[in-house]
Amino acid sequence: MPEVPLARAAVFRVFVYVFIIIDVLTISGDVIAHGWTPEFYQPLWLARVLHIPAVGVLGAQLLLAAIIVFSLLAAAGIIQRISGWAVAISFGAWMFYTQGYGYVAHDHMALVIAAFVLPTIGPARFRDVATTSARAGWALRVVQISVVLTYFYSVLMKWVASGNITHWANGAVIIWALMRRGAEWSKPFLEVPGLLIAAQWATLVFEFLSPVALFLKGRWLYAVVAFFCLFHLMTYLALGIHFLPTVICWAAFLPLEKLVPKRFTGTRTA
Repeated sequence: MPEVPLARAAVFRVFVYVFIIIDVLTISGDVIAHGWTPEFYQPLWLARVLHIPAVGVLGAQLLLAAIIVFSLLAAAGIIQRISGWAVAISFGAWMFYTQGYGYVAHDHMALVIAAFVLPTIGPARFRDVATTSARAGWALRVVQISVVLTYFYSVLMKWVASGNITHWANGAVIIWALMRRGAEWSKPFLEVPGLLIAAQWATLVFEFLSPVALFLKGRWLYAVVAFFCLFHLMTYLALGIHFLPTVICWAAFLPLEKLVPKRFTGTRTA
C-alpha cells in the first residue's frame, strides 16, 4: 500500500463524516419511520448473522443522535479513534435498518467501508502535509477498491439478474427508467431507442473497466474521476438518481492535502 500524507486522510475524514450526517438526515432518513413497523423488518444476511433485531422509534432516534454527535467529533478530529469507531458501529447499524425493509442501495457500500477503515489510521491533522503514513495509504486504498467494485459488481449483478448480459444491454432498461421518472428534457430520447441501447452498452463497458482507476495516476486518474462524477450528474439530471454516497468516496483518489492552506506544514516522518 502506498504511503500518503496524513493531511489527505484528515481532509477525506471531514468529507466522509460530514456527508454521513447529511445522509442519515436525508438520503437514508427513513429509519425512524421504519421503527413504527418493526414487523416488516427483513434483516440482511449479515444482520441475521449478528442477530440484530428490529429497531423501535426511540431506538432509532437515539441511534440518529449518536451518529450525528460522534460524526461531528470525528470530523473535528476529537478523540479520533473512539469517535471514529462509534460512527462506524452506529452508522453500520443504521444501514442495516434503512436497507432491511426490502430495498438494498448499493451506492452506500464504499461509504460504509470508509466509516470502518478511517478509525484505523489514528490521529491525522491538517498540518501533517509532509507526514506520510502507510496506515492512511491502506485505508484510502480500501475505499478506492470499494468504489470501483461498486461498479464492477453492478455488471456482475446485471449478468446474474438477466441470465445473459446481452439481454440487459439490448433491453429497455433506460427506456423504462425515462418513462417512469425521466425529466421532461430527457423524454425526447425515447424517440431514439437505438441511442439508449448504445448508452446501455457503454455503461456496461465503463463499469466493467472501472478497476482501471486503481492503476492510473495524475491527469488520467483525474479524468476518470471527473468522468464518473459527470456520469452521476447526468443520471441525476435525467432520472433523479444521484449516487452521492459513492461520489463522495471518489475523493479518496484525489490529492486532498492540496486543499490545506499553505501555512500548515508538517515535518515529521511516520
